[in-house]
Amino acid sequence: MAINDVDDDDLTITGMPPAPRLGRFSWALFDWANQPYFTLVTTFIFAPYFTSHVVGDPVRGQELWGYGQAIAGLCIALLSPLMGAMADASGPRKPWIVLFQSLCVLACAGLWLALPGADDGALVMILGLVVLASLGAEFATVFNNAMLPSLVSKARLGRLSGRAWALGYLGGLLSLGFILGGFSLPEVPLFGLDKASHEHDRIVGPFSAVWMIIFILPLLLFTPDAPPSGMGRRKAARQGLRQLVRTLREVRHYRNVMLFLVARMIYFDGLSAVFAFGGIYAAGSFGWTTTNLGIFGIILTIFAAIGAVVGGWLDDRIGSKKTIIWSVIGLIVATLGIVSIAVDGLGGPDRRDTILFFIQYAQAAPGEGMFTTLAEQMFLAFGIMIGIFGGPAQAASRTMLSRLAPVEKIGEFYGLYALCGKATAFIAPFAVAAITAAMQSQRAGIAVILVFLTLGLLLMLPVREERAAIAS
Repeated sequence: MAINDVDDDDLTITGMPPAPRLGRFSWALFDWANQPYFTLVTTFIFAPYFTSHVVGDPVRGQELWGYGQAIAGLCIALLSPLMGAMADASGPRKPWIVLFQSLCVLACAGLWLALPGADDGALVMILGLVVLASLGAEFATVFNNAMLPSLVSKARLGRLSGRAWALGYLGGLLSLGFILGGFSLPEVPLFGLDKASHEHDRIVGPFSAVWMIIFILPLLLFTPDAPPSGMGRRKAARQGLRQLVRTLREVRHYRNVMLFLVARMIYFDGLSAVFAFGGIYAAGSFGWTTTNLGIFGIILTIFAAIGAVVGGWLDDRIGSKKTIIWSVIGLIVATLGIVSIAVDGLGGPDRRDTILFFIQYAQAAPGEGMFTTLAEQMFLAFGIMIGIFGGPAQAASRTMLSRLAPVEKIGEFYGLYALCGKATAFIAPFAVAAITAAMQSQRAGIAVILVFLTLGLLLMLPVREERAAIAS
């Protein structure tokens, strides 16, 4: 179909016809390819294993994991805007996606070496691999996000972004189910893995790496990419850096966009921290095993996928801003509910747990099976809320920027978007780690997340949902 035969409302933001359905679906598979890393490694399986068994102390483990995430966040914050500017200067995004996805693959494969009871040197190596994996995943995401505005019309941005998030959650769900069914639940795991040395926990790193390699291929084969600009990578880097400096100097012309980016920076840091430390907190508070955490993860992922689909529909119906605001409010309520749960570590017949801050009840030690105590049941309920509201918050944020940023600077602003997803990302984990260490309390560390969510919500309120004109 020729461009002239297409109505303006059916064109993409870049003025081109939408990509074919296979190309759009293949783009959405990027989230499917990467989600097992976030689900298995940084949230439900490897992170709790690291704190409880590699370190051997949940409190010190949460502290070290927080510092590792802080280092990754700082590196991403410093480099992401340059990556986005380079994407605009060089044109094609796929070569950069391959480069950074390969870094993530190699680092994930190396997590197999994370043996229980590691010494200080091994802990540094393991945290270094986690940092490298995070850098690879996040930088690849910068370039993937920059492809979104050229794939679908403005009226369908929310649905494509929401469906991609939902597809990602489903990928995380399927991978989590496979890990549980193949490695955690059977007495003899697949491939004869040794549970005594926690090979069923360590396998999630190599498994995530193989998953990425397989499911990134459709994006590389079928999704249309921007045409080459004729610049080499070195020249594109110099040009991108110059363009980034110009944009930062002209920031006064993009006040509304920058206000959104700052708001998103803060509430997204809170959301990321909830996902990063939720499994660790549950393992430390309730003594949940890998199987317990996996089942909890499956439940949350199902609701997150539903939330992402519904959120994408709402995004196109009521707008990105309203979708974000209601989602962040839901996240605040859910996180406050989790913090309101206090578990008496003494156990036994005299154990007393507290829910909703003030309601105490006598509680026997947990019975067999999952969610046998009221505190666990309340934690599950608030966790489901995080799943429901977390998906729309992330998907609508991605489309909000595509509605606000100048088309000519879309990649650059997605670089800034990544910056504003990570600029204070090292502060949130650092704050959780520092408060956890100072108070010797996981609960106190989690409570600080509320500050980020609330401040981000307040900054989001004055943002206007309108496209900025390029600065002259």
